[in-house]
Amino acid sequence: MGVRKKETRVPASRMKIAVARVLRDEGYIAGYDVIEDGKQSMLRIQLKYGVRGEDVIHSIRRESTGGRRVYRKVSDLPKVLDGLGICVVSTSRGVISDRACRELNVGGELVCTVY
Repeated sequence: MGVRKKETRVPASRMKIAVARVLRDEGYIAGYDVIEDGKQSMLRIQLKYGVRGEDVIHSIRRESTGGRRVYRKVSDLPKVLDGLGICVVSTSRGVISDRACRELNVGGELVCTVY
């Protein structure tokens, strides 16, 4: 059992906003918005829980880091938990999920895996 917060805030960047968009589109978070304060913008993420209060996101794992980039062809993208989870991939078509990568037949940098 976790803390069950309704939302969390992190410093905003274009990559974090793109990952939040993919997580919202795939149903892992309820929503997000960017709070502008003139200096560093903040990304406010509304978390989502199941009917009985269970976590929707059980694990989120960063794959590419600043010192080690991980690139995959569309045929080499992993199936997270046999398709129950997703990979977030940065492609030439933007930051999208592995399902969208397979539909568009594009590979790219593996950003993170979520389930």
